Amino acid sequence: MEFEPLYAPSLKELFVQKLQGMILSGELPMGQKLPPERELCQQMGVSRAVVNAGISELARQGFLDVLPRQGAFVANYRRHGNMETLMAIMDYNGGMLGKEEIRSILEVRWGLEQMTLHRAIDNATDAELEQLGRFPNALNEKTTPAQAAEIAFQFHHELTLIGGNHILPLIYTSFKVPCTALWIRFCRKYGVGALRSNMEELFRHLLNRDKDGAKNWSNLYLAEAIHGSQQIYDA
Repeated sequence: MEFEPLYAPSLKELFVQKLQGMILSGELPMGQKLPPERELCQQMGVSRAVVNAGISELARQGFLDVLPRQGAFVANYRRHGNMETLMAIMDYNGGMLGKEEIRSILEVRWGLEQMTLHRAIDNATDAELEQLGRFPNALNEKTTPAQAAEIAFQFHHELTLIGGNHILPLIYTSFKVPCTALWIRFCRKYGVGALRSNMEELFRHLLNRDKDGAKNWSNLYLAEAIHGSQQIYDA
C-alpha cells in the first residue's frame, strides 16, 4: 500500500478555500461585495499580499468579479465559471459531483464522442486503430478503479489524437479530472470488467470502420449511464 505525502497548505490556499466554501455554501451570495482588502486582512489575520493573491486566484476560478475602483463582488459562477470553477466545486464536495453536474458532463462527453469517433474512423490509419486495442487489453481483474479510469481516459484521448483535429485533444484533457472521477464511480459500482466490455465493443466497431455501429454503441452506454440501468449518480 502506498501513502500520499502530506503537505501544509499556504495561507493563500487557506484564504481561497475559506472564501470558496462561503460562496458555495451561500454564506456569501452572488452579487455581494467583499469588504475592502485592508478589512479582510484584519478580520482574517493575514497579510495584504495573501488577500490580494487570493482574490486574484478566486477571480481566475470564476468566483469573483474584480471591478476597478469598485472592489470585488461574488460572481455568478454557474453562468460565467470555467473548468477551474468545476474543479473547485469538486474539491469542496470532497471530489464528488452532484447529479446535475454528472448529467451535464456525460451529455457534453456524448456530443464530443460522436465527433471523435467519426473523425478517427475517417482519418486514422489501420495501424493506429489496431493500436487502440492495447487499452482494453490492459484492463484485468487486478486493475483498480483509479487505474481503469486512467486507461479509459488514455483510450479516448488517443482517439482524439488519431482523428486529426488539433483542438479536440485539448478539450478532452481539460475534462480529464471530472471524467476520470465518473469512470472511477462506474468501476466501483459495476466493476472494471463492465468498463472493459464497453471499450472492447467500441474498439471492435472502430477496427471495422463501422460508423453506425460505433455511434450506436456510444449512444447506448452513455444513455445507460445518464438515465438507464448503469447510472452513476450515487457513489
